[in-house]
Amino acid sequence: MSTLAESTEVASGYRAGRTLPLRVELVRQFKRRRTLVMGGILAALPFVLAVAFAIGGGPGGRSGRVTLMDTATASGANFAAVNLFVSAGFLLVIPVALFCGDTVASEASWSSLRYLLAAPVPRARLLWSKLVVGLGLSLAAMLLLPLVALAVGTAAYGWGPLEIPTGGALDAGTAARRLLVVVAYIFVSQLVTAALAFWLSTRTDAPLGAVGGAVGLTIVGNVLDAVTALGHWRDFLPAHWQYAWADAVQPHPEWSGMIQGTAVSVSYALVLFALAFRGFARKDVVS
Repeated sequence: MSTLAESTEVASGYRAGRTLPLRVELVRQFKRRRTLVMGGILAALPFVLAVAFAIGGGPGGRSGRVTLMDTATASGANFAAVNLFVSAGFLLVIPVALFCGDTVASEASWSSLRYLLAAPVPRARLLWSKLVVGLGLSLAAMLLLPLVALAVGTAAYGWGPLEIPTGGALDAGTAARRLLVVVAYIFVSQLVTAALAFWLSTRTDAPLGAVGGAVGLTIVGNVLDAVTALGHWRDFLPAHWQYAWADAVQPHPEWSGMIQGTAVSVSYALVLFALAFRGFARKDVVS
């Protein structure tokens, strides 16, 4: 037995780093129906909002107060910013939880996880490949929405500066760069949801449980952030900083809120990712 084990370890042509290549995992995940459906939903949202504004006659300020939503039809850049605003709190949470929570758990539910490990694919390599692909698809989803919104908004309302509700405007070039910063921050702020979903995916054989658990706990965080009685304790909630990106679309951007939000999100995410790798390394895989 020991001789067999040794020969397996040094088998000709075997390289642990070459097992389960990222491109193979990416193609597998990209072809799945849930990936295509989620992409379709995100791509359809800008069209739905454009139709809603066309039917409703466009947004307008209420009680003399102008918000970002009220500037949605000012230009394509404004329309893209509004799409991010209405989606960041919940809609963009779903693809992140889905792509990161349906990774390992789906393999377990199909009873294919133990065969991947018997290939043999090292456990750390398997998790790393699935995590990178999950985060990559999550980022792609976050880029898809504003890109489609910018195209739809430009076609409907024209290419122009991003008008700021508090006064002033950003030229189109500056607005595009700021929107990239916004997308990057939203992605970082969602790392907590991604890490939570990924950790749950290594703990359960039910993909719905991992995805639903991550979404549910994210909603709980949003609810707790609304409890003003918690005072400064809310600063430790990732949800408290989810809209800090609004400071980036100002004539003079303020970065302190985004920096604090990034620190909170990355700290929680690193702990959860570490728990996922540590727990899966010791897990008795039977499915």
